Amino acid sequence: MRFYPLRVVCLLVIVYFLSLSWIKSFPDDGELQVLDKRLSVAEELGGKVSKDLSLLLKQLGNMTRAANVSHLWSNTSSSSSTTMATVKHLMDDLSRQSLPQASIHFYMPHLRKHPNSLVPHVVLGKGRSGVTMVLGIPTVKREKQSYLVSTLSSLLSGLTSSEMQDLLIIVFVAETDLQYVEGVARSLSENFPKEVQSGLLEVVSPSQYYYPDFNTLKETFGDSKDRVKWRTKQNLDYSFLMLYAQDKGTYYVQLEDDIFAKSGYYSDMKAFTMLSSNEWLYLEFSQLGFIGKMFKTRDLPMIAEFFLMFHKDKPIDWLLDHILWVKVCNPEKDNKHCDLQKGMMRRRFKPSLFQHVGLHSSLPGKLQHLKDKDFGKEGLFQAHNNPAAAVNSSMKHYQQHSLERLYKGSDFMWALTPVRGDYILFSFPQPIRIAGYLFRSGNSQAVGDKFHNTTVEVLSSNTRAAEKLLAGSPSKYKRSDSKFVVIGEFYNGVAEGEIPEVLQPISALRLVVHSDSDVWALLSEIHIKV
Repeated sequence: MRFYPLRVVCLLVIVYFLSLSWIKSFPDDGELQVLDKRLSVAEELGGKVSKDLSLLLKQLGNMTRAANVSHLWSNTSSSSSTTMATVKHLMDDLSRQSLPQASIHFYMPHLRKHPNSLVPHVVLGKGRSGVTMVLGIPTVKREKQSYLVSTLSSLLSGLTSSEMQDLLIIVFVAETDLQYVEGVARSLSENFPKEVQSGLLEVVSPSQYYYPDFNTLKETFGDSKDRVKWRTKQNLDYSFLMLYAQDKGTYYVQLEDDIFAKSGYYSDMKAFTMLSSNEWLYLEFSQLGFIGKMFKTRDLPMIAEFFLMFHKDKPIDWLLDHILWVKVCNPEKDNKHCDLQKGMMRRRFKPSLFQHVGLHSSLPGKLQHLKDKDFGKEGLFQAHNNPAAAVNSSMKHYQQHSLERLYKGSDFMWALTPVRGDYILFSFPQPIRIAGYLFRSGNSQAVGDKFHNTTVEVLSSNTRAAEKLLAGSPSKYKRSDSKFVVIGEFYNGVAEGEIPEVLQPISALRLVVHSDSDVWALLSEIHIKV
């Protein structure tokens, strides 16, 4: 509904003159005196109505500029549907005046020019919410290498089905180039189709009007103009992501797009939250910068508003420390007392669960050799007691990192760049019954050296049963060459599954590469379960 002040004023004028004409039509003096008094009252009421209308129009104008930070997204998306209710409320009680609400527009006034500048662009997502843990990963266009796929593979590897259902990973593509954003979403859809389809993985980006003009920033703390732009944008990116995630789960964990996660990180974090008292602002699962900081989602609006309030002034890790100072430090006491109080509001988990692996920073031209010393030495391979077998491979290994050493449980296998047709073969002296298998590629030192487009195949000693299985329709098993049957494939660097009873016993098992790789391949775990 729209209000047109000019029409209202015209209507009042017409009513006024009609009233005068009606009064003049009565010649009786007594009646005229009564009507004159009524006219005076009407004029007073008319003036009050005019003031009330002016006030109403002014407040309606202010509505579009006053959005509370804690309801940032809901106010933006539902403003049109609530306008009628708000207007009715204002008309019912215009005499009551409320103080202006704090708003993101006070800190980023350029957003007032574009009403939809705070609406997130959800590229991929199923609207998952109500989970225990939300992982937020901002990513940007890098001049050199992108680590995003490897980071996500590390986070997803080893999660149980129940953990996957109780987790949400939000990738925030902090770019306004829609073509680039769509490219990232397409890459993640191709690499993690199951996670996207289930709603475990979301991809969002900001409006093209979200960021201010970074050229107007002042250089502070001896930082160059490029670094000031970089740290300011980082503050805005983290704030956007926090506000988007605030109603998705119970806890929010801030990560970066170039990290490696330790096995079992999810269960370790969840257990630590249960052991910690409720009086904390954040928990630390890494000592580096902002990596691995966990917050309660109910605190995110306050934290994000603080970041936005000072987004042009200081780096985000400094601002986080300032929040602690404001909350618990007494200016009349010394730094030792302050540090003690802050320590009670942040709890540290050791050893660290996340390691920084990126060499090229998102700040152009900067190299980062940051390593978390508390991360410890993640096992480079996992040994198992595998059945006796003759092992061989068409791939050449690097230095002493051979297939034989891995199978015996003394090292990992590191092969030079695989090409189509390469294989790894396990031949058993006698056919054996195999319950299942697990092959894991990559490790903490070579996160990206994984097997892709590689199948797991078995040679059954029961040829007739294998043919019958393959002839069945539909069948998830496929025929390969030399009477081998395809029973599985690598997904995110891992192949795991069971072998059907009808194919037992097994004479041989092999891995077959179906396309040329761009990187070396490292096999860190072989477990043939008998």
